[in-house]
Order: sequence, then structure tokens, then C-alpha cells
Amino acid sequence: MSLSKVTFTNTEGQTLSGRLELPADQHPHNFVLFAHCFTCNKNLGAVRNISRELTSKGFAVLRFDFTGLGESEGDFADTNFSGNVEDLVAAADFLAKEYQAPSLLVGHSLGGAASIFAAAEIDSIKAVATIGAPSNPKHVKHLLKSNLQEIETNGKAIVNLSGRDFTIKKQFLDDLETKSLPEVAKNLGKAVLVMHSPQDTTVGIQNAEEIYHAAKHPKSFVTLDGADHLLMEKTDSIYVGKVIAGWSSRYVYIPETPQLKSHHHVVASLGNDEGYTTQMKVGNHYMVADEPESVGGKDFGPTPYELVSAGLSACTAMTIKMYVARKGWDLQNIEVHTSYDKKHMIDCENCEDPSAKIDTFEREIKLEGDLDEKQVARILQIADKCPVHKTLHSETQVITKLVD
Repeated sequence: MSLSKVTFTNTEGQTLSGRLELPADQHPHNFVLFAHCFTCNKNLGAVRNISRELTSKGFAVLRFDFTGLGESEGDFADTNFSGNVEDLVAAADFLAKEYQAPSLLVGHSLGGAASIFAAAEIDSIKAVATIGAPSNPKHVKHLLKSNLQEIETNGKAIVNLSGRDFTIKKQFLDDLETKSLPEVAKNLGKAVLVMHSPQDTTVGIQNAEEIYHAAKHPKSFVTLDGADHLLMEKTDSIYVGKVIAGWSSRYVYIPETPQLKSHHHVVASLGNDEGYTTQMKVGNHYMVADEPESVGGKDFGPTPYELVSAGLSACTAMTIKMYVARKGWDLQNIEVHTSYDKKHMIDCENCEDPSAKIDTFEREIKLEGDLDEKQVARILQIADKCPVHKTLHSETQVITKLVD
């Protein structure tokens, strides 16, 4: 995952702060907008976990603070639900201008309701996923019930929410009265995923039922059995991220990765417009190789020499494991650390000559278990008998021919 700080302006000219997460091993195939819950911010643990699951599947995710929250400018007391929807539209415009228009909207709690409203205004959105969302924005009033009279009488009140004080003005409540989520969901015309926990004591499960019935197909419901409203358990938010990634792949365009075929053990394919990012089929497994950014690559995968080093490390560990298993020795874990460089030959007579340098793999082995000195010494000898190690030390040949 690659994380960068981004800023953009809302319709009032205020600067909103966000984090753009990109996949670590590829260009993103789709961009996602994430709307956080009421009075939360972009750094809530659940928001980060869901975002990371999406980036691991090739999505880019923009999570940002609504006006007046977190690092974003503005006074929360002057905001309302409509402003949150406008912030999402502004974020979508920013992505479309600077990166790529978003195709997926994800919203948590009141952010889920805002996502449905925003999706109706953002043409590029193909699918919306809500998590613990209220079926009517007015639902948030129950969080303010002890202060409603004061807000109505004085025009505002200081409300304590999750241990923090917020000033809520009457215009916030008045704005909620104008919003009908079922009506918007009914005419949305985009795929909707409703995720909710039956044990949610903040926003009851009946809200999910109302959103689901209001929306038209394609629509889906996934229960988050056992989860709390804020998804405080890490496993819950990770699960949510995985489900959204899988579900949305049916509604957003994800280019197919060409399935490389070869009668050889390994095939590498590199297109003219891909820099050094090389698609590979290694045995029955697909992976990517690349070069560091310092030499013009994108660092989406290991370098060729890192792959060779990886082969040496893996082969060493496997060889030791096989030998120790036959001996019945107590070896609990093996770590093999390998790096590659070109270094001067030991006792070279002409060290200034570049040809005096040779390919050098440095290998360090960590053994965990109840082993005596003789056993450790023998294991180190066995390490040098690893097949890849022996190949690197032997005379080899590469036979090349052109194929159609």
C-alpha cells in the first residue's frame, strides 16, 4: 500500500484533508470514495482496515475528513447533512480531475446515508456499499435527544458524542427534515450493498431492511453478525473490506490480467507502455517483477536479483527442514536472510579493476529450537547443499532461441 496526503476544496472554498491509498503492486483499476461516520474522521481504525483490504485487491481509496472534522477546515457547527453530500461530490470531482473518476462509494453509518445521496449526483459511481447506515438521516436525532429541546429553544447546544463536545445548530436538524433516503434509493439506478449487524445498538437492523426494500435490483444484503456499530473488532472491518471488494467486482470494470501460457517453468511478459513492470507466471503462480523507482521502475514487485535471492532463501530453508525432519531434531523455525551485491574478491590483487568484483550473495540463517553445537554446525553444512546454492556455484548455460 502507498499512502499520500491530499487536499481539495469544497463548495465553500474550504480545504478538506484526505489520505489517498494506492495498491502497492499495481496501478489501481478503480477509485473508491469513503464516507466516515457522524463526528468520526478518516483515521478511524475500521476506515483504515476496510481501505487496506480494498487496496490489496487493486482499488485506490480516498478517505477524507468532512468539513469541520479531523484535519479539514471549517466549523462543524456550521455544517449539515447536505454539506456532507456536497463534500463527497467535491471529492469525486477532485479524483476525476487529478486521478480517475471514482466508481465505488463506501459509507459508514451516517456516511452511508450520505453516500446514497451523493451517488445520485456522481455519474461515474457504479456501486454503493453502506455499513450500519440509517434508513433516514433524521435517525441521528436520537443521538441528540437529550439536547433537542435546547437546540430548538436556543438555536444550538453543546452535545457530547463519544466523549467529545460538538456544537449542533438548529439548521442541522432542519436540513435532516428535508431528506428522504428511501426516495433517493428507489430512483438510484446503481448497485447497492447493505451491510448491517443485528446487534447494532446505535442504528438498529430495521434500518438495513428499509434501505434494502427501498432500493431496486441489483441490491444485496450481508449481515455483520456479532459486530458493533463502529466495527471496533479488527476482524469485522477486515471482513467488510473483503466482502465489498468481491461484491463490487461484479459492477465495476476490472481489466482481466492476461493469463500467460508457456511450456517452460517461468514466463515473463513486458509491454511497451508498462515501464519495467513485468507480469510473470512462475509455475502455477502469477506475480509481478519490477525495478526500483530510482532507476525508472514503479517498485510494484521484486527486482530480478531479489527473485534470485528469494529462491536461494526458500531453497535453503526447505533443504534444512527436510534434513532436520529426517534426523528428528528439535528445530521449531528457520529464517534465511539473503541479499545480493557485487563485491571485490577476497585478497584481490587488483581491486581497482571493476572485473575484480564478483557476484556475492550474503546469507544469514536463524535457527529456533533445542539444538546443540554439533547439530547447528551440521545444519550450516547442509545449507550449502541446497540445490539453488549448488546451481549458483556450478557452471551453467542459458540456451536462447526465438519463438513465434
